[in-house]
Amino acid sequence: MSVVEKPFLMLVEDVIVPRQGRLVMPTGRIERGRVRKGDAVELVGFGARALAHVTGIDAGSRLVDEASAGMNVGLLLPGAMAGAVERGQILAAPGSIGARVAFAADITPLPKEQGGVEVLTGESLHFYIRVAAVRGVVTLPRETDVLQPLHMSAATVTLERPVALEEGQSFAFRLRGRAAGSGNVTRLLH
Repeated sequence: MSVVEKPFLMLVEDVIVPRQGRLVMPTGRIERGRVRKGDAVELVGFGARALAHVTGIDAGSRLVDEASAGMNVGLLLPGAMAGAVERGQILAAPGSIGARVAFAADITPLPKEQGGVEVLTGESLHFYIRVAAVRGVVTLPRETDVLQPLHMSAATVTLERPVALEEGQSFAFRLRGRAAGSGNVTRLLH
């Protein structure tokens, strides 16, 4: 029985633009799948959605023809992508993942001893999803006015910018500059 490989997905952690400007090199960790020189990849997140072909793969200052899950690499892409790529986006197999601004989630604030605080409906939080950091507003169910530390609740989150999301995706959130809790995406909205 053969194992089905999941589509390629790489987290963009940094962007290097060589002096010539003919190429741009997003760097980061490949979360799943594999990518080969010549493959088409799609940039997803923060309102960008662009296709490009990989012209080279840099794996620790040496060029390789293929990279797979767990590797930290730089993908050489056409220079036209330079203004579009930023930290927090992802590169993925075309059509394999989309960006969303709203999702349903189960969230749990940290215990008070670890900095956990009460979370209120309409509270503006900083969400950390993969390597993306984006502000968002949490909406609790009608019957829940306040979510106390260490209590879990369903919630709806609306982000300021679209982020590449999948059901089951874990995330962390901060309130007033302090770690406040974590959660899991249960359903994608809109």
